[in-house]
Amino acid sequence: MVTKAQFVEQLKAALPDVFPTKAAAEKAYDAFCEVLAKNVAAGGVRLPDVGGFTVVKRAKRSGRNPRTGQAITIPARKVVKFSPSKALGESVNKKK
Repeated sequence: MVTKAQFVEQLKAALPDVFPTKAAAEKAYDAFCEVLAKNVAAGGVRLPDVGGFTVVKRAKRSGRNPRTGQAITIPARKVVKFSPSKALGESVNKKK
């Protein structure tokens, strides 16, 4: 798994004319994450060749406390769902 620091370094290396410094690449990454989060919360984001981010509602459900085994109620909440694009799925499953 790639860390944020590694991703930023790869971004800088891929586009040295756009990101002359690591700080510039990190600033762009942070801005991207902020814009993505704001727009996912507002209804969803679809990125070609990557996939789509949507918000789905999870209903209230019952569960068990793994430590004690006691029955608990898990409250309803919203979660982010990612659906990969066909291109991303194909690139992940491509044989080397």
